[in-house]
Amino acid sequence: MRRLIYVLLMAFTTAWLAGLTGCANIIPPTGGPKDTLPPVLVTALPADSTLHFNTKKITLNFDEYIQLSNNFNEEVVVSPYPSSPPLIESKLKTVSIKLRDSLLPNTTYTIDFGKAIQDVNEANVAKNLLYVFSTGNTIANGTLSGNVLLAETGEVDSTLIVVLHRNLSDSAVEKIRPDFYAKLDGKGNFLFHHLPTETFNVFVLPNDYSKKYDDSTKMFAFMETPVSIDSNRKSLTLYAFREFKSGEKNTPTVPKKPGKQEAEPPLHISFSNSGNQDLLEPLSVFTNKKISSFDTSKLILSDTNYRPVQGVTWLLDSTAEKLTMHNTWLPARDYILVVQQDALKDSSGKTMEKADTLTFRTKREEDYGHVVLRFSNLDFSLNPVLQFVQENKIVDSIPLQQAEWSRKLFPPGEYTLRILYDTNKNGTWDPGSYRAKKEPEITIRLPRTLSVKADWDNEVDIRM
Repeated sequence: MRRLIYVLLMAFTTAWLAGLTGCANIIPPTGGPKDTLPPVLVTALPADSTLHFNTKKITLNFDEYIQLSNNFNEEVVVSPYPSSPPLIESKLKTVSIKLRDSLLPNTTYTIDFGKAIQDVNEANVAKNLLYVFSTGNTIANGTLSGNVLLAETGEVDSTLIVVLHRNLSDSAVEKIRPDFYAKLDGKGNFLFHHLPTETFNVFVLPNDYSKKYDDSTKMFAFMETPVSIDSNRKSLTLYAFREFKSGEKNTPTVPKKPGKQEAEPPLHISFSNSGNQDLLEPLSVFTNKKISSFDTSKLILSDTNYRPVQGVTWLLDSTAEKLTMHNTWLPARDYILVVQQDALKDSSGKTMEKADTLTFRTKREEDYGHVVLRFSNLDFSLNPVLQFVQENKIVDSIPLQQAEWSRKLFPPGEYTLRILYDTNKNGTWDPGSYRAKKEPEITIRLPRTLSVKADWDNEVDIRM
């Protein structure tokens, strides 16, 4: 009996110890709550807003261990803009700034740290950290704020900067460094703090090393008249544009060196559809070589009984490598296009090796949506043009003459809507010119997208 009790007691003890070991393996140690608080500035030496500032070193002390971001030199903005940027270092809870430029007399300086200072644990950013000092007996309080939009699209490019020039000559932005500059936030907004009560020319540029308008393919904007600064915040809107896109300016053509003569490929064609023709689009025929001539009598569109379709027109585009066939398509119909062997000739007079045939069917009306847009507060004196955009490409553009626009057949999909104010009525956006003091045409991006559903009445009211 004693032996039985001993065995049961030992079994119970072993199971109990095993249970303790199992519990210990399941519960991991916790590291406490996640740190979400940014570093807080505790002291500054000299103190923020110091007057008669006459030192070359600034020391900032924080309430926790900090580090500088990888791109801290790009984040920190010193105003007025120095010839040599300051040396900035961090150690433990301290940031030290060594000024390398000679300071101007009776001038207010600001150091905007942007996202440069972070805590060590979670990289929480000390936001809106602005250090101010003056070499005179007052702190300047002038401000200038505003917004920058891309004139062609109405979108925002937050990599741009706004620059201010005391020198009011037209060539200053091309020849000398700006006196002040400010970055844009994600919505295209900018804000200058503690400006002197002076008059400046205002420009928009890319944030590159020169900060000058030294290339007309750069994004650029300008105010036509100088802006005077006072203690009341002024708000501006600037529209940035490229006068020329890369590759548009005249460049000398380098002749190709003669090489090994290769066999010239034969003329052949391909088609823009794969058997399903859009009711709203022409059918396109693409060639692998430039076409010198074509015979429309040998480009035959017919029904399935080979009866020719009347009223078809053909056009050769400027590349001479694309033919478009325009026709009033009937919905849900079958067609046959026959391109005879000698219908096309290339620049050497050669034709295709054999005829080609495309059989296709047009879409149904039910494959499209019905769209009605009603505009209020739209200024028709500015020649508004409605643009439908997909994947940053304009897929349709319509001059507006009245407050309601509709179309019975519209391709389904998601569209960004824009209004172009077409000053010269040529139907396309035109850039500005700084030398001619010509502002770009302006495009407004409407705040909502249009979702067109097939076989559906899509009606939208838009208030400008």
